Amino acid sequence: MSKHRPKSLSELVSARNSPLGQLAARAGLRSDLSNHMRSQLPAELADGLVHCNCREDGTLVITAASPAWASRLRFETPQLLAICRDAGVQAERIKVRVTG
Repeated sequence: MSKHRPKSLSELVSARNSPLGQLAARAGLRSDLSNHMRSQLPAELADGLVHCNCREDGTLVITAASPAWASRLRFETPQLLAICRDAGVQAERIKVRVTG
């Protein structure tokens, strides 16, 4: 019989060196970026931004609530890139997607 007890899910998620802990940390960073972007946009635009993430290649991927929101957000590319850079994320281009 093993002397090791099974680890709880919270232990696995909070362990930074575990794959699950690294995944949780990346998800937290994405959530923080999305919240920052929404807080810096005018309310009429923030409602359309569902989520965002910056890829390693410098692409800011924004998920919009609808095709209409996607079009409106695309027009704000310079402002979105500036907000992203203010958060310390170096994005060079934007790709807008629509939620499924």
